[in-house]
Amino acid sequence: MKRDIYTMLRVFYSLTFVILLVGCSKSDPVTEEDDTPDPDTPIPVSLDNPIHNFVWKGLNEIYLWQQDVADLADNKDDNQNNYYSFLNGFNSPEETFDGLLYQKDVVDKFSFLVDDYVELENSFQGISLSNGLDFRLVRLSGSDDIFGYVRYVANNSDAASKDIKRGDLFLEVDGQQLNLNNYINLLFGDNSRYTLGLAEINNNSISLSGKTVELTKSQFTENPILIDKVIETGGSKIGYLMYNSFIADFDDELNTAIGNFKSQGITDLVLDLRYNPGGRVSSAVILSSMITGQFGRKVLIQEIWNDKYQAFFEANAPDRLLNRFTSTLLDDTPIETLNLNKVYILTTENSASASELIINGLDAYIDVVQIGTSTTGKYTASVTLYDSPDFSKDNVNQGHTYALQPLVYKSANANGITDYFNGLTPDHLITYNTSSGVAEGEDFLNMGTLGDVNEPFLAKAIELITGSTTKSTPNKLDRQPSPAVDVVVNSKDFSPLGNEMYIERLPVIE
Repeated sequence: MKRDIYTMLRVFYSLTFVILLVGCSKSDPVTEEDDTPDPDTPIPVSLDNPIHNFVWKGLNEIYLWQQDVADLADNKDDNQNNYYSFLNGFNSPEETFDGLLYQKDVVDKFSFLVDDYVELENSFQGISLSNGLDFRLVRLSGSDDIFGYVRYVANNSDAASKDIKRGDLFLEVDGQQLNLNNYINLLFGDNSRYTLGLAEINNNSISLSGKTVELTKSQFTENPILIDKVIETGGSKIGYLMYNSFIADFDDELNTAIGNFKSQGITDLVLDLRYNPGGRVSSAVILSSMITGQFGRKVLIQEIWNDKYQAFFEANAPDRLLNRFTSTLLDDTPIETLNLNKVYILTTENSASASELIINGLDAYIDVVQIGTSTTGKYTASVTLYDSPDFSKDNVNQGHTYALQPLVYKSANANGITDYFNGLTPDHLITYNTSSGVAEGEDFLNMGTLGDVNEPFLAKAIELITGSTTKSTPNKLDRQPSPAVDVVVNSKDFSPLGNEMYIERLPVIE
């Protein structure tokens, strides 16, 4: 029978409590109660907000760095008055959560709390309120004014039906110039519809082009497979797959895409993860297994939990710590495999979590050629904790919709490689020229068309496949260099999931 760890521990402690109660009832004499208050007994402290208790209990139970945070010690709640007084010192669940993290924004950059777990659950399935436009906001150095550029348009979205494309610039929203003070409200607020004022750059100066595009947000499910095609060039058949999120609901479509590559006899694979912030670990394991197929049930990644969970698993269920290559989808459908010994992976600083897991995991077995820029540096996974006796969705507290998404383990590949805090460094760095020097990554004035052989990132992969050994792809256009800009934010940063790698359920043992 399968039982989650939390239920087992609760049953154990509950049984212990019952035994103690029974023992007392048999040995202690019955005495009349004295209702006179004891002046030495402290007045009980009331808990101002029960959600604070849920936050503490969840982090104390399973947080990756629980043993490193003094206020999460197992004996912190032994004295109820002191414990409640401690929790009452926080003004909100958000403040409680942030105050209990281990070196927030320095070591732990990715644990988060939500006040609407329905929205979070939707994001796990690729569902969000969206018009389908993926973009980056930047600003010219020294200026508070912001402009955006389009990175891609999701298939079958509202934006896909409008006259806007990758590489387009925009300066205004609903007639207002974007700046550091208004961009959140204008682009990520409650408005379901807005009009972008498109722009152009001449001589390092940006101005409106006179063109506008109206976009409408709706509940939209984005297919993470943006492009899958076969490119025949230089005697090679190259499969190109742009995959923008690890979502289990699309594993079957991923299987179909890999099957098509296989049936067309591709010789090489270019996996484009440059905008992929992560997602479900099981989907990353499945894709890694599709790329290969020759490693049976060997270990792809190892999990490292907090001290008490690690000790429990090592003693009782050591195989639970291992994520192995697989031959099936989650529903036991056989997967298509390419049996490759080399893969080309395109990355940027927005490639995170499960994207990095694929690179790090496969690197122990095959030649992974990384092209682009360094990745985010997120080697940790999280899980959703609900306010219920065992932190699952069962019997959840109906009084609120808060949920925790704490980091619970870090991943290491079969060779023990982990802690790539500064990201995974590319073998071939993509650069371009700006007015103030050389910059890394995509040139927003030379984006190219995704999937086209001349698009700079893909062009570099093709050069390598067909025999080129150059180490970078400079800006080769005969024009003025692009203006130097500072990155403000990416549109994906405002999704509930962000750049998370997550496991789909609480730990289960046999």
